[in-house]
Amino acid sequence: MRKLQPAHGGTDPGAVYNGRNEKDDNLALAQAVGKILEDNGVDVVYTRTEDIYQTPFEKARIANQSGADYFISFHRNSSPEDNQYQGVEVLVYDKSGIKYQMAQNIVGALGELGFREIGVKERPGLVVLRRTRMPALLIETGFINSDADNALYDEKKDEIAQAIAGAILGTLSEETIEAPLYYRVQTGAFRNRENADRMLYQLTDQGYPAFLLNENDLYKVQVGAFQQIGNAINMEQRLRDAGYSTVIVTK
Repeated sequence: MRKLQPAHGGTDPGAVYNGRNEKDDNLALAQAVGKILEDNGVDVVYTRTEDIYQTPFEKARIANQSGADYFISFHRNSSPEDNQYQGVEVLVYDKSGIKYQMAQNIVGALGELGFREIGVKERPGLVVLRRTRMPALLIETGFINSDADNALYDEKKDEIAQAIAGAILGTLSEETIEAPLYYRVQTGAFRNRENADRMLYQLTDQGYPAFLLNENDLYKVQVGAFQQIGNAINMEQRLRDAGYSTVIVTK
């Protein structure tokens, strides 16, 4: 189970710029990512699905009580001056474990879409990272007071959701400790990274939750991470109907 937390809400709009409220962007993106994860067999729980306010302590408590495996908080960044900075970053309690790997994968996936990659930073003082009992991430998807980041955010809204969901699914498929079995649909294994990237971009442009794995000197392009074999078979049929050669693999 994954817990998705759209930051701010209700009387707390978050950062505001030219009539744009951070809370609205956060909720829309969290729900878009959640839908993709659900379509790929992942159980998703939200801290909020409407415009209500919760304190950071309440969000951490809700996550802990839900028994979620991961906690992912969605934010937009802001700077003291308009158009001062731009880029994406992911905040973690510390740079260790699966959360750090997932954070790096998310930053890299968003960088592929054109965002400047600020990187992964430690923020042990943040309540939602300190008080949650599961691996926790806080995604800053561009600066809300950057015209360049907003233009990219609006132009590639669907691709951003696909990129984040794909990075999450890709990280889950790499877990090795007591992880559930996942079925994935592989569409290619390449020695040349450019060929793998070409197929990856083609799949993501068509709306597939595709991601890239580097294993045994091969770049493997895979779609989805399903706990139910039937869901993997359905995805494989969709890809075959679209002209891709596929094989179902497990991790």
